[in-house]
Amino acid sequence: MSTTSHIAESAESDDCAVRSIDPAKVAAAKARALPSNDVERITELFRLIGEPTRVRLLYALVEAGEMCVCDLAAVVEAPETSVSHALRLLRMAGIVRTRRDGRMIHYSLTDAHVRLLLDVTTEHLHHTPAQ
Repeated sequence: MSTTSHIAESAESDDCAVRSIDPAKVAAAKARALPSNDVERITELFRLIGEPTRVRLLYALVEAGEMCVCDLAAVVEAPETSVSHALRLLRMAGIVRTRRDGRMIHYSLTDAHVRLLLDVTTEHLHHTPAQ
């Protein structure tokens, strides 16, 4: 089997075998669909946290609770300037918050929802068979 035919077969397997629409299911799904504004906000959130350094930073904050930029940079093995920039984006999105202690700024997760999102995602990865 050539690669081209394999790709075509894979794409076809995702199509409906029999073209038939269930109006009740379609109507129910449309009635419970997220508003466009929520879809856009969710997309932005996943785009924001969908970067390796930011994911590492968030997991470090899950484990430590609160850390400064220099500690976070050491944990994720990235330059402090990169970490600072990533934290600024996460703070502006409301994912992390800051606490000032003199000249030091400490970062932590805004709330338990961020941890829950990370925990559920990790659980899903371990639950889903690798493909």
